[in-house]
Amino acid sequence: MKNTKALLVIKNASYQYSDAEDGEYALLDVSFEFEKGKIYAIRGRSGTGKTTLLSLISGLERCTEGDIIFDGKNLRDINLDYYRSHDIGIVFQSYNLLPFMTASENIILSMDASGIKVADKKKRALELMRSVGLKDSYANRKVLRLSGGEQQRVAIARSLSYNPKMIVADEPTGNLDKQTEEEILEIFKNLAHEEGKCVIIVTHSANVCNQVDKVFDLKKVK
Repeated sequence: MKNTKALLVIKNASYQYSDAEDGEYALLDVSFEFEKGKIYAIRGRSGTGKTTLLSLISGLERCTEGDIIFDGKNLRDINLDYYRSHDIGIVFQSYNLLPFMTASENIILSMDASGIKVADKKKRALELMRSVGLKDSYANRKVLRLSGGEQQRVAIARSLSYNPKMIVADEPTGNLDKQTEEEILEIFKNLAHEEGKCVIIVTHSANVCNQVDKVFDLKKVK
C-alpha cells in the first residue's frame, strides 16, 4: 500500500480465535486504508467480523496475521495503553458511561485516565459538551437522567477529551430514533470534515452509509 496520506492502514489482517476448530477465522485477509479529514463506514452482516475488526483497530486484540499501522507505526510495536488513551477515541453503542457519575464527571474521568494536562477540566468538559450540542445545565446531571441521544453525545464528548486523531464508533446510532441519528451523524461529519479527524463508524444503517465519504464492506469468512 503506497498511500502515504493514510492515518490508519489495515494490511492483510486476519484473526483466528485461539480455540478455533478446523482453522476457523473470524476475519481473513482484510486490507483497508483510512485518512484524516474523512468519515468512513464499515458495513457487514452479523458474523462478518465487524466487532473483531474494531478490537484490532483499538488494540484490544492483535492480528493473527497481517498488520495494522497507525500514523506510520505498527500496533505491534507501540504502547497500546498510550495509544488508546491519546490517539484513538472509542464510542460504544451502549455508551459505556458510569451511571453513578454526572455527565461532566464522566468526561473529566477520561481526561484523568489519559494523564493530559488541562488547566481547568470542568471548563474543558463544558466546552466539549457544547461542541456536541449539550447545554451547560446537563453537566451536573447523572447519566441515568439523560436520554439515549444525550448519553451518546456525552460519550462522544468523552472520546474527544484528550483530542485523539481518530474516532472509532461501534453502532453509535443503533439505539436512536431517526432524527437523533441524523444529529449524531452531523457531529461525526463535523469532526471529520471541519476538525480533520479520521472517523470510522461500524453500522447497519443505510442512512449512515449514504452520508459517509467511503463504505467498506466485510463479508463472512467461508
